[in-house]
Amino acid sequence: MASKWLKTVSVLVILSFLVGLAACVPPAGTPETVEKVVTQVVEREKVVEVPRAVKTILYNSYNGDPAPRAFDEKIVRMWNEQHPDMPVEHSIIAHEDFKQAIRAYLTASPAPDVLTWFAGNRARFFIDKGLILDMTDAWEANKLGEVYAPGFQALATYEGRKYFLPTSYYWWAIYYRPSLFEKAGVQAPIETFDQLLDACAKFNAVGITPITIGARFKWPAAAWFDYLNMRTNGPQFHIDLMDLKESYTDPRVKKTFENWRKLIDAQCFIKDPAAYDWQEAIDPMVQGQAAMYLMGGFITDSYPDEAEADLDFFRFPIIDPAIPIGEDAPTDGYFAAANARNPEGAAAFLAFLGSKEVQQMALEELGRLPVRTDVDISKMGAPQQKGIKLIQSADYIAQFYDRDTTPPMAEKGMEGFMRFWDNPDQIDQILADLEAERLRLLEESK
Repeated sequence: MASKWLKTVSVLVILSFLVGLAACVPPAGTPETVEKVVTQVVEREKVVEVPRAVKTILYNSYNGDPAPRAFDEKIVRMWNEQHPDMPVEHSIIAHEDFKQAIRAYLTASPAPDVLTWFAGNRARFFIDKGLILDMTDAWEANKLGEVYAPGFQALATYEGRKYFLPTSYYWWAIYYRPSLFEKAGVQAPIETFDQLLDACAKFNAVGITPITIGARFKWPAAAWFDYLNMRTNGPQFHIDLMDLKESYTDPRVKKTFENWRKLIDAQCFIKDPAAYDWQEAIDPMVQGQAAMYLMGGFITDSYPDEAEADLDFFRFPIIDPAIPIGEDAPTDGYFAAANARNPEGAAAFLAFLGSKEVQQMALEELGRLPVRTDVDISKMGAPQQKGIKLIQSADYIAQFYDRDTTPPMAEKGMEGFMRFWDNPDQIDQILADLEAERLRLLEESK
């Protein structure tokens, strides 16, 4: 409309000028002269349509494997078709290279607008440094609080504000063989810690190892600490401990180890866990020699397909029913950089990535478990539906010990867990050593 108005005004001005000019020349041929000049001027003054300003969104992704890459490219195409005035410029970086480069990305000016990343301490580390954009307004504007499960809302929140957009995860649970439970006379699911201790006695009585574990690379032992600490002291204390805000010599941490010792003293675990990696420790279950395994949902990738009919899982037993329920569910998602060139576009694109449409597609095309409660899971198999409900019913979602705490603390902590497994009598010394490392890290960060 503005361009048409300018064109009309320009023509009128030119006409006025030419009419005045015509009054100064002989009358003969005046109409033709005026028409010719007007035509030439109007042609020279043709209005060129100026395209609307385009505000690109820079998106850096670590989804480099073939299937995730194809999905990433697909959703970017969808967005660009719907938002030609705010297109996404998409860069895919190899996973390990991305992890090494992310600090450089976030401190650049401008930084990429949207990035893939991990929830938990790995996100909080950058939040503390002011490198992740506060997305609370976007969460509220898109009413994500109405459709995100409580545990994932808590996971996205830091000091009362929303910074992260969780989108996919996998659950942890105690996997077990129903046939062995029947053989030992153990009722499934085991719901309380006392029932777990009782089950250990019944399995041992019939010559079945209650629980297998492969701790050669330490991290499976960390799962036991995560769950025992959350069930003993609650998920908030656990996360505060992971953030180095609580002391490892706090009596509450010692109580966690004392509960762990009850399981060791009751001979609940396979002998010499450090002799097996996590996959090797599956064999005793398959052979009918062990009944249970605390492991992530990816266990089925290594479990024989023909044996999965005799495999099920249940939630880690409750120790104190008065405290909120925390679950380990390592979660991936997205965030916007604080130095983003286009924060408004970043917020809009994040809302799209967290939408029901995209999460439904991710479930159906990649098998990624949705964090939204309104995604249709009816076509998923019974185990997947059960796992989704297990996590969506939790009060808090933890990430796993080595994701929730700092890398140096995680290394020291997992060493301590294995020392404890070798000699439970050393609880006090182990906790003192862990506390010394926590204090050292706090001093180093000043």
